[in-house]
Amino acid sequence: MHGRDAHSEEPVRATAWVRGRVQQVGFRWWTRARALEIGLTGYASNLGDGRVQVVAEGPAPDCEQLLSLLRGPDTPGAVSGVTEIWTAVGTGYEGFAIR
Repeated sequence: MHGRDAHSEEPVRATAWVRGRVQQVGFRWWTRARALEIGLTGYASNLGDGRVQVVAEGPAPDCEQLLSLLRGPDTPGAVSGVTEIWTAVGTGYEGFAIR
C-alpha cells in the first residue's frame, strides 16, 4: 500500500487524480455517494485538464476501498487511470463535498 500500513485505523488523507472520460458524466456525485457510504470525508472536484481530483480522509482501509471503487468497472464514464498520494490528515473536512 505505497508505504502505509493497510491495517492501521489511523486517519490518513488519500489524494487521487482520476483520468479518462470522468467529467460531465456524474462521476463526482457517484464518488461522493460511495465516500459517504464508506464514511469518508473530503471532496471531489473537476480539474481544468479533464481529470477529477478526489481527496478522501479516514482510516487507511476505507480510503483503499474508495480507490478500488474508483478503479473498478462500475464508475460513470470511463476511467483510464488513477494516481494517488498518501499524506497525514490535515485540518480535516466536514462531510464530502462536490467542488
